[in-house]
Amino acid sequence: MAADVTAFGDAAFGDAVFGDAVFGDAEEGLARAVLAGSPDAIVALDRDLAVLSWNAAAERLFGWPASDLLGRRAPIVPDELMAEHNAVLERVRAGGRVSLTTKRLHRDGRLLDLRVDTSALCSPGGALLGYVSVYHAAEDDDAAHGRMVRRARLVRRLTDVVGDINAELDLPVVLDRIAASLTELTGADAGGFVSIEGERLRLVGVHQLPETLRGATAGLHTSLVAKLLRTGKTVLLETGPEGFQDLIWARLPGLHTIAVGIAAVGGRPYGALYALFARRKASHLELELLELLAGHAGIAVANAMAYQDAVRQRAHERAVFDASADGIAVLDGSGAVVRWNPAAAELTGHPADRVIGGPPPFPLPAPGEKLTFQLPSGRWLDVLCAEIRETGETVVDFRDVTRAKELEEAKDLFLATTSHELRTPITIVHGFASTLDSRWDHLSDEGRRSAVHTIAERARSLGQLMDHLLLGARAGAEELKVRVEPFDLAARVHAATLGLPVLSDRHRLEVDIPPDLPFVYGDALATDILLAQLLENAFKYSPDGGLIRVEAWPEDDRVVLVVDDEGVGIAEGDRERIFERFVQADSGNRRRFGGVGLGLYIVRNLARAQGGDVAALPRSGGGTRMRLVLTSAGSSS
Repeated sequence: MAADVTAFGDAAFGDAVFGDAVFGDAEEGLARAVLAGSPDAIVALDRDLAVLSWNAAAERLFGWPASDLLGRRAPIVPDELMAEHNAVLERVRAGGRVSLTTKRLHRDGRLLDLRVDTSALCSPGGALLGYVSVYHAAEDDDAAHGRMVRRARLVRRLTDVVGDINAELDLPVVLDRIAASLTELTGADAGGFVSIEGERLRLVGVHQLPETLRGATAGLHTSLVAKLLRTGKTVLLETGPEGFQDLIWARLPGLHTIAVGIAAVGGRPYGALYALFARRKASHLELELLELLAGHAGIAVANAMAYQDAVRQRAHERAVFDASADGIAVLDGSGAVVRWNPAAAELTGHPADRVIGGPPPFPLPAPGEKLTFQLPSGRWLDVLCAEIRETGETVVDFRDVTRAKELEEAKDLFLATTSHELRTPITIVHGFASTLDSRWDHLSDEGRRSAVHTIAERARSLGQLMDHLLLGARAGAEELKVRVEPFDLAARVHAATLGLPVLSDRHRLEVDIPPDLPFVYGDALATDILLAQLLENAFKYSPDGGLIRVEAWPEDDRVVLVVDDEGVGIAEGDRERIFERFVQADSGNRRRFGGVGLGLYIVRNLARAQGGDVAALPRSGGGTRMRLVLTSAGSSS
């Protein structure tokens, strides 16, 4: 180009400009390249204001080629601004540098708004050779200033946006806020946040996108996210639309540019921000803001995830704490209760609002030890303690062991009772057998017959006791086998009560069974055992005699049979306990009536095995009513 060749003029210009300085070809070539490549117009004048240098940018700005102006005054200063121009040169000659916004003439007569920076052109020895002016359009300054102002405003807004995002700890809300902030800061037409889930991307945050897209997925390996991850950078600007027509969020009408930024959590990519441009343009400023927002988004997501983990952990701990069947209390460093779960309130009878802030309503063992303690209510507790050294708190765990204590006592009583029940007939059998063995010839036939009869009766008692023990063991193991078929309950009652009136001269027996009593479903043999035990109990627990009444009647689809006695009765609190193993109603003298506490346990298990049930009720006027219910077979024949 002519401008490039004539940028410095001829050799005389070179001598004038650089004086006695010695420049090699390389330095001179570099100087020419700098002038030719400068985006700003650079004009050098001699002391008489003739043009010494007029670079290519000056040609483009003013419309004058360098060949027309070298050695001449450039006609670019309007007449009305000549005084301003001379004042600038005067100040420059005095050793200053002047920068001002002014006007200059284009070759076609147009006035140009320019910014001019003017300084002195001096020789290496300091002699004034002329002047150098650098021109650029004033609007470029305005645009640059506008960009800086906008960038500063957006960066300030970014601070507010980050604070707003971090103020929310609900992860889905955080993701939507990130998408919304993305569009605000970058000027995008829509925004989205995708999470990386293995080999897929899932759209989890949307702004200005159809809500129906939320939750949609796309493959990772063919996505812009994968392309960005392969580059190792944090942001990517992709133009299309050919490059992203397969994306689900490419449904945005007119989409032409996508900016993508990676959000990392814990140093690993968690997801990506998508800024979608359909009407607006994206610039480097938008990319810079996207990169900044992506970094803050990763922090906000990490905070929300940590909060959700903490919430889930607290919810889990609360669920375990509240749902525990054990009583759990947490005490502070001073021993005051700070947490008290529902089981603790149920076990102790002390609600949380009455306990919190004070000591627990029972003594505590040393840490790591166990204390068994009985509450005033009669309930037994096993209490354990553990210290939390990090907080100085103490966790107290306690459970109800009343049933275990009762069972332990019942087993002890069972062993003692069984030993007694076995020893008495065995002693009698042994005594009579020894007598027969040693005194057979000395006994009369009647004496020998009486001894053998006694041995037989006691052996029968032993057999009955063994039957009860065996039935009790089978019932406890849920191994009672019964047949369920129709049978005549009335016949079984008559058979069970046939010989009873002659067994006691203190008791009266009445049986009231209607002739049309329906058959029942069940096992006839099991019912024989059941009836025998109910009748035996009626006789045994009415030692002073009285009426024993057996009655039956149909009731809806059931048949009810009751055995009433006028005996000692059963305390209200024992009416369910007597059906447990090894338990007898406490009548003041627990050995008064004998037995091992298995009879009614067997009765209930036999009744339930047949689809029925049995219960103990108080009898009007004193005594007990045992009520047996079986399923009606619907016919008496």
